[in-house]
Amino acid sequence: MDSIAEKISELQGYKLHVIETEKYKTNTFVWRMKAPLTKEDVTKRALLPHVLQSSSAKYSSTAALRSYLDELYGATLYVDLSKKGEYHVMSVSLEIANEKFLSDPTPLLQKGFELLSEILTKPNTSGNAFDKGTVEKEKRVLKSRIQSVYDDKMRYSNVRLLEEMCKGEPYALQVNGEAEDVDAITSENLYEYFQKAFLEDEMDLYVIGDVKEEEVKQLASQLLHFENRTPKKTQRQDRTNKEKVNEVKETQDVKQGKLNIGYRTNIVYGDPDYFALQVFNGVFGGFSHSKLFINVREKASLAYYAASRLESHKGLMIVVSGIDLKNYDQAVGIINEQMAAMQKGDFTDQELEQTKAVIQNQIMETVDTARGLTEILYHNVVADANIPLDTWIAEMNKVTKEEIVAVANKIQLDTIYFLTGTEAGK
Repeated sequence: MDSIAEKISELQGYKLHVIETEKYKTNTFVWRMKAPLTKEDVTKRALLPHVLQSSSAKYSSTAALRSYLDELYGATLYVDLSKKGEYHVMSVSLEIANEKFLSDPTPLLQKGFELLSEILTKPNTSGNAFDKGTVEKEKRVLKSRIQSVYDDKMRYSNVRLLEEMCKGEPYALQVNGEAEDVDAITSENLYEYFQKAFLEDEMDLYVIGDVKEEEVKQLASQLLHFENRTPKKTQRQDRTNKEKVNEVKETQDVKQGKLNIGYRTNIVYGDPDYFALQVFNGVFGGFSHSKLFINVREKASLAYYAASRLESHKGLMIVVSGIDLKNYDQAVGIINEQMAAMQKGDFTDQELEQTKAVIQNQIMETVDTARGLTEILYHNVVADANIPLDTWIAEMNKVTKEEIVAVANKIQLDTIYFLTGTEAGK
């Protein structure tokens, strides 16, 4: 694969990551801010980026801001929130045409920087408060975003599994915050939090496209500067040797049961055996050729879907499946059997090679978009690691059967959560 050269410089208050590539027709800016997950701040952080992207001092309504984006050849602006281990990450992304591909000589890279600077540093405020109308509107939208999790039973059961499994740990908090904390947010206290976040968060700016590092650096230094800071780090929390598996059953009016199982892998991104864990997950449940899909869904016809995924910065593996209410014991039994098979090395070289090929393919597809590329590169920031993409692929391809068995034997079943219906057992 082509080596992706990420050039990183320390600017005032943040790190600048420039990826010079002719792969994309647009230039993409991704601004990321991370801080430890806390109950006090999570809901404000879930609201803040939406308030920032809604309007600014210069574009004081959403319509005015959207109209300006249209003028910039249909530039797109979006915000996002994620949990990465015990951190809460806010992202603001701007994708803008590259003037090299237009007959118009407008300096769009500079315009992109100016707009990003406007969004991040010159919000729509009066006095020491955000515009009240904007905050109230975004609070209503945030409430419905939180509510939507309860209406989507697949997402709901995943949230509930993590709440039960990570009780007392920051990771139990939801990415969009807590419904009961939304009303207490005001234009004043949100503005105060905005100032605090820009003083304390670890901040990174990715600029990806057919650009020159020197020009990007010059524009970034000129238009975006903040106080220097030492960002807060969280402590890694490995929870091992659980006395007994936590089993939780919850009844709602559902026709299809949701069986979610949480394991502690005791391995996070940046650990030497992380690559073996990635391949383990692929053989076990990550893909349509994996053991869970073949044995639980296809052969035993026990599940409508069955898959596993890693929470790479928290050291968890989550199995999700949709089953008939009456099949609980059988489904748990057969999932346990697949784990036992992995721990004994009961998988073929062909399964191993196929998995490596699919993972490599998946990585290549992810980096086909600038947004996906940022996602992969940002793992290093969260983990305080430095694993270039070609190293990641090379290490993953070197993983042996013995290493996968060793990883499988580190994994511990922690919590089984079952969302069942009132009809169960009838």
